[in-house]
Parts: sequence; C-alpha cells; structure tokens
Amino acid sequence: MARVLESAMVTCDEARAKVIELVSQQRQPPPIETVPLEQSLGRVLAESVSADRDYPPFHRATRDGFAVRAADLASVPAVLKRIGEIRAGQSFAGTMGGGECLQIMTGAPLPAGADAVLMLEYAGVRDDQVAARRAVVPGENVVPRGSEARRGTTLLEPGRRISSVEVALLGQVGCAELRVFRRPRVAILSSGDEVVDIRDTPGPVQIRNSNSYSLAAQVAWHGGEPVRLGNVPDDVPALREQMEAGLREDLLVLSGGVSMGKYDLVGVVLRQLGTEFYFDHVAIQPGRPTVFGRCRQKFVFGLPGNPVSTLVTFELFVAPALALLAGSTPPPLRFLRARLAETFRTKTGLKRFLPARLEGEGSDLSVRALPWQGSGDLVALAASDCFLVVPEDRAELPAGELVDVLLRTPP
Repeated sequence: MARVLESAMVTCDEARAKVIELVSQQRQPPPIETVPLEQSLGRVLAESVSADRDYPPFHRATRDGFAVRAADLASVPAVLKRIGEIRAGQSFAGTMGGGECLQIMTGAPLPAGADAVLMLEYAGVRDDQVAARRAVVPGENVVPRGSEARRGTTLLEPGRRISSVEVALLGQVGCAELRVFRRPRVAILSSGDEVVDIRDTPGPVQIRNSNSYSLAAQVAWHGGEPVRLGNVPDDVPALREQMEAGLREDLLVLSGGVSMGKYDLVGVVLRQLGTEFYFDHVAIQPGRPTVFGRCRQKFVFGLPGNPVSTLVTFELFVAPALALLAGSTPPPLRFLRARLAETFRTKTGLKRFLPARLEGEGSDLSVRALPWQGSGDLVALAASDCFLVVPEDRAELPAGELVDVLLRTPP
C-alpha cells in the first residue's frame, strides 16, 4: 500500500536534504565500463588516477631569459658568458660553471649548475656576453621538479565528474582509456491532453512538449542517459502503462499532472503502483507541487508541468539524486551575493527563485528581477542568466540590499 511519510509541505532545504539522504542510503555502485579519453567528458571516474612520474619531471623555466647561478648576480651589473641555449624539449648535456649562463626558453629544463632564470628584459646581450642588470634569488622563475606532484601521488579519486580540466590532467599522465561508471538511465515522461509533439502544429489551446527536451538536456548535463517516453494523455490506463515502462530504468522523472486538479492523475497512478511518498509539496515558487517518492525500488520525481517550474525543480531536487546514482556527489547550490537593482515586493510564505539578470562585473555586481508572467514564461527565463532568491519571510527587498543569486547552470 502506498504510504506518505511527510504529508505537510516541506521547505526547499528539507526537500533537498531528504532526496540526498534517501538516495544515498539506497544507491548501489553503478556498473563500470571503459571509455577512450576523448569520450570521457561528463562521465564519472570509477578508478583512482596517479602521477606516472614527477610533475614537472625536471626543473622547468617559467620565463624566457638566461639560466644563471644566483650567486653570480649577487652584485649587479654583472657580465656572464653565454655558452649556449636550451629550447623546450631539449636539454644541456654539460654542467654550467661560475660566470656562465645559457639562454633558455619558457618550458625548457634548467641545466645542471644553474639555480635561477634571469628574465630576458633584465639583460643586455652582445655576442656571447650577457650583462645582467638585476639580481635574482635561487629558484626564481623556476618550477622545481616534483613540486606539482610526485610520482605515485593520487591525482583523481573515484567519483570525480570529468570536465575539460580533468581531461587535460588525464592526458598528461597518459590515460588514453579510463574506467568510468555507467550513466544512469533516466525515463522522462510528460502528461496532459493539451500537450503535442514539437513537430506538430498545436491547436489554439495546445502546447508543444518542450519539457521532454529540456529535461533530456538537464539529464545529459548532469551525467545521466535520457530515455524520452514522450507524452501520454490524461488517461489512467495509458499513464500507468508508460509509468511502468519508466520504472524499468534507473530513475523516473514525470512532468505535469501533479497538482490537485480533476485531471491531474500522476498521483493517482503512483498510488495505484504502491508508491511510497516522501513529499508532495515544497514551499517554493515556481515548483510548489513537486513530488518525490519510491516505487518498486526506483525513485520517482513528479515535477510541475509548467516549463520554468520543471527546469527549476530539476536543478534543485533531481540533479543531486542523479549525481548520486551516477557514482558522484551532489553538486552544491552555490549562491552569489549581488546588490538588488530595484526594490522587489512579493508575498511571504514561499521561497522564490525568480528569473533575473546580473549587471556589472567583478565585485560590482547588481541583479535585476525580470518581468515574467509566471512559471510558463520561457521567454523571460531565456532572457535571464540567474535566479533572484527571495526568502520565504521577506515581503520586500529594498534596492541596494545584498541578496542571494543562484546562477543558471548549463545547459
């Protein structure tokens, strides 16, 4: 029998914490597969990666100039004899002696006998004579061997989501192939008699199924494999059939049909299927009628059908669950602080995430709430680059006040 653990409306923080707690308790390590490095972007690492040698593997020059002994430049001006040059990828076979120097390029290895690099702009060159106009200290303009990482040092742990930075590091240590966790498969199902395919011409009171595509994009961005099941009409048998298909995947995400209207049938069917509900309302705008439960050992999210609500509630609640199922950790919600450009007034009772736009740059940031027509207004959302976060107990935020801003994450 279906069981409701929390029938009262929960706060945003309570809902997010509940999702993370329950998914963390139930999740199992995902299967592992091997992929080439060029296909690893966005995947979750399933193995430790260590340094295959010291990094850098030699004392590396960080400036164009001259490899010198700092002691030779204790008193300047000083004249040194240039005995050669070293380019990146080359080395000097001998040992540099006192009163000598070698011209050296950025990235080249420091020769034996040298302990610093004099930058080119502080030297005058005539034939093989180098006149140094500035003293240096040992280690200046040099990255010591092994100062970035020693051979055998663990550089990446399992559970790390691979971005372009990790790709660069994996390439540096020679990981042409790597073991990653299989991406969780996420079934995406929308419902509603008013919804038609994006390729169809909608009637006067119909809308295209943008949610199916936006949710698929969010799933892919957060490390999952989207399985779009399309849209079903407001019909219990049809809805049940498609939900049962969705429950064969790792996670089921529904959009639409979760409110209290006569034809909002998602809750009805979930109860028929024996779903255990953890919450069915969250004190936020947009997205108050958000459902989270478990059915047949699979977690289920029911998101509101209005597209802005769908996008916001996915980011707040589905994204952390998906990260956990993918073998990673939930991405934290990171807020910026910016000054409010204009006074903002609203009602209390709900925490609001409203389309807004940042202005200025650096530390001189301000944020302006955009005019919007509610949670169906994708035009306003597309014009935004962030959400103004309005606490549930504030009816007015005056212009100039420092407020929380949640950046709109890609995609």
